Amino acid sequence: MTMRARHRKGFASLILASALGLTACTVGPDYKPDKMELPDRFTEAPHQATPADIAANEAALRNWWAAFGDPTLTDLVQRAITGNYDLKIADQRIIAERALRQRVASSWYPQLDINAGGGTNRYSIAIGNWPLRPGNPANHPQASVLTYGATASWEIDVFGRIRREVEASDRAIDASIEARRATLMVLLSSVARNYIFLRGTQLKLSIVMANVVRAEDALRVTQQLYHEGVSNTLQIAQAQSERDRERAELEPLQLKCEKLIHAISVLLGEMPGELRARLDIPMETLHRRQSWYLLPRVPTLPATLPSIVVANRPDIRQAEREYAEATAEIGVAVAQLYPQFSIPLTFNPSASAMYQAFQINAMSWSALLMASLPVMHGGRLTAQIAAARARAEASRQAYRKSVLTGFQEVEDAFSSWTHDAQWVTKLHRAARESAIASDRARRLHAAGLIDFLNVLATQQAMLDAQNREADARIANVLDAVDLYVAIGAGWQDNALRNTQLPVSVTKQNALSRAFSR
Repeated sequence: MTMRARHRKGFASLILASALGLTACTVGPDYKPDKMELPDRFTEAPHQATPADIAANEAALRNWWAAFGDPTLTDLVQRAITGNYDLKIADQRIIAERALRQRVASSWYPQLDINAGGGTNRYSIAIGNWPLRPGNPANHPQASVLTYGATASWEIDVFGRIRREVEASDRAIDASIEARRATLMVLLSSVARNYIFLRGTQLKLSIVMANVVRAEDALRVTQQLYHEGVSNTLQIAQAQSERDRERAELEPLQLKCEKLIHAISVLLGEMPGELRARLDIPMETLHRRQSWYLLPRVPTLPATLPSIVVANRPDIRQAEREYAEATAEIGVAVAQLYPQFSIPLTFNPSASAMYQAFQINAMSWSALLMASLPVMHGGRLTAQIAAARARAEASRQAYRKSVLTGFQEVEDAFSSWTHDAQWVTKLHRAARESAIASDRARRLHAAGLIDFLNVLATQQAMLDAQNREADARIANVLDAVDLYVAIGAGWQDNALRNTQLPVSVTKQNALSRAFSR
């Protein structure tokens, strides 16, 4: 066959491959979102959310931490969004998924490698009937070899295997973005909850400090009554014991405050002790400032609908993207049953001398159209399809479960918000009444009308009521955090950072700068 005929045949092969590409189809099921029947409202919500309510709350929900009216909390949240290491790790995972997508998509394009080499080959002459090579007598069985060339291949994606792989990679990128948003939601919740626990613990410290002062006053009055002959040493011992017990309550609360400050610092990506000066409240200040205003205020109850929760919660969005990815993987498995077409090309001249390397006689090349059809694999390919379908169905069920779990968390948050608000009201009344009883008991004891046991009983009842009210107020503020997180608010105004790897690949190799596309 002449060289011109061979060129015509190669050109015809390329035309055939192009035709196959133009008539390509994509096998496997196309993704269809799973439709769940959603209720029109939340059962535990105090009232039906109207479009006007939702529109009024939409902007506030994007930065819900500002609704607590605490500038320190707002500053901590902003610093955590910038410095938290879990978010930075999630950023790099998105970069990795995008790089994997680029690697998969590279299969669409021709793959080309070039090579060159040279050296000496020596041939054995110890075998009988050894054939003499032209120009190489038996007493000189070595020859110089110079070679260069290129190898290329191009897979024609006739049945959409590569397209399905790219589709799955795209869905994996989407899932990693939603996972990063879920990480952000956990971060917002952790910062807010730890900060509220910190202020709540400092509130309890102020309560204990006030009771230490009362216990010291009671001891002083008891000692004065003893000198007046009204009291006795037993009552003095009881008063001293009560004072020391109140003082001892300070240590575990101070320890808890320090640990909470450490936890907040780490969430911000800072050393554990760096926020101590900013968040700590000195004991003398707490002694003068027993106030419920140490806690952030409880914001207005936000209005939302089930459909908004499904659209906003990152965990639900991630589960939906993972279902889409698993559906695309079915197409990848199905495509393995169909023929695969490729065009392998080689160009590899070789000669013994440099001047011969570019002569026509040194040329060696091939251009083919290859087709591969699976015939017998012992059920491996069909098993892969069955496994892919099972994984997709599991992902669909996981999506449905995430919706139910999300609705449960919202309903729980609504219930907690309502009941904890009533709990605060009732405990506040009880704490106020116990404070009145304790004050009257101290006055009667100072007048010598009752013994110190009544003072102890009323004082301990007051401390218990105040601590229970503090717990209820802390829980009520935490309910607001839980509800904001449950409805998926807070990530919308926090765009993904344009994070880059510390070292660029293109800076490592000159060829990478030219050919990394």
